Amino acid sequence: ESGAVGTLITSFDAKGGTSLPNIEIHGSAGTLLVPDPNGFGGKVKLRKAGGEWEEIALTHGYTDNNRGIGVADMARAINEGGPHRATGELAYHVLEAMHGFHDASRDGKHYNMESTCERPQPMPALETQSK
Repeated sequence: ESGAVGTLITSFDAKGGTSLPNIEIHGSAGTLLVPDPNGFGGKVKLRKAGGEWEEIALTHGYTDNNRGIGVADMARAINEGGPHRATGELAYHVLEAMHGFHDASRDGKHYNMESTCERPQPMPALETQSK
């Protein structure tokens, strides 16, 4: 919708066979290296075009193992009577994108998304209790 165009290359079959980062994003202004999303933390590095690599501070929290964060957000929303992020509309949009990647690869042509969804608001801080 914003006009951004991207190329996605994925592999789950390169364990131990590559030194590439888990997620690498290239843009017109630089490159971003993101750690393994299964670890909920790690270093984020940015290299602006023509510059050197620099570590970027994590600013949004949730750097611990927060596998239940979606359920916690939904419970918060139910308690407060507000929206949560894991909506059916968003899930359908993500599913269409996943199928669109497959269809584009299979057919050798661009895929145009048909569904839309509201972009979720930033995640509010969640209270956690240690037991």
